[in-house]
Amino acid sequence: MGDLLLKPLALLAELALLPACISAPPRVTFASQEGQTRADLRGVHAVSPEVCWASGSGGTFLRTVDGGTTWISGVVPGAEELDFRDVEALDADRAFLVSAGRPAQIWATGDGGESWELRVSIDLEGAFLDALEFDEDGKHGLAWGDPLQGHFLTLFTEDGGASWQRIGERLPTPLPGEAGFAASGTCLALRWPRIWIGTGGGAARILYSEDGGTSWEVAPTPIQQGEASRGIFSVAFLDDEHGVIVGGDYASPSTTHATAALSEDGGVTWRLARGRPSYRSCVAVLPLGKPSWLLAVGSEGADISTDAGALWTAIDLPGHAAIDFAPGPWLGGRAVGWGVAGGGTVTRVEVWP
Repeated sequence: MGDLLLKPLALLAELALLPACISAPPRVTFASQEGQTRADLRGVHAVSPEVCWASGSGGTFLRTVDGGTTWISGVVPGAEELDFRDVEALDADRAFLVSAGRPAQIWATGDGGESWELRVSIDLEGAFLDALEFDEDGKHGLAWGDPLQGHFLTLFTEDGGASWQRIGERLPTPLPGEAGFAASGTCLALRWPRIWIGTGGGAARILYSEDGGTSWEVAPTPIQQGEASRGIFSVAFLDDEHGVIVGGDYASPSTTHATAALSEDGGVTWRLARGRPSYRSCVAVLPLGKPSWLLAVGSEGADISTDAGALWTAIDLPGHAAIDFAPGPWLGGRAVGWGVAGGGTVTRVEVWP
């Protein structure tokens, strides 16, 4: 008789604890900002809730130092015909721009965009850079692109971008039709000395290095592949072991088949996510003090994951090409970032857990 009474009481006690264990859905707010340009924007880097850089077509760059209340836009002299698909900022004054297509170039500024210096220029048929990434201290950096002369075009710096060397011969040999996507400048992730690169087209593979690019391994993924419009468009790692890739087929953006996958062993193996989104061109870690939260964007909208990319849920956020969040969390425990898209679209995005 005593056991019969204790079981219902134990069940009631467990039910009383359930609300504390169930996480409320995250709250996402966004506001359009005037970027002072109509360029097609693909690159964005949030340095802080006040400082952000963006980049795009026509040699365009943007910068704000007041949270987006005012943006300053400009065109790099001598780069008017270039499409800057990625921007990597070290702070409010120092930033690098990467062009997609021939010539493949890297430009640098140290005075907030007042002046620019050409650091790399490769004017060869097939030259195409997709992404650039620096480590946290701004010393080591990697720029990566499509196959050139039989190797992936890969540039490495260990002096903060002052000089660059080509190291493409160290990477795995490209498969037929395999290349990269410069849709958001995020097909490359770096947690020094670890590096991960996502490919597409003829194959959707992860190229990864655990020793700063000296040696490389390769891992197959289940992401859509086999056509020039399919593959991995963005890579993000929450830590050294947990990673997420998103992509799909930009020619069929509403298709949800094989568009997101996750790894729990440093990128060695990958499995498809559940509740998969449609085509997504960028995935970003949400700095909320919760190491498993991510947000992905694409032309069809946006999705959020609170379990390291295993399950994705659609959220109310317009389509963007790229998004980035400042290291945080910030006042009120929120994540602060910006999304960019065509026509000079700039959107400030805030996420609360």
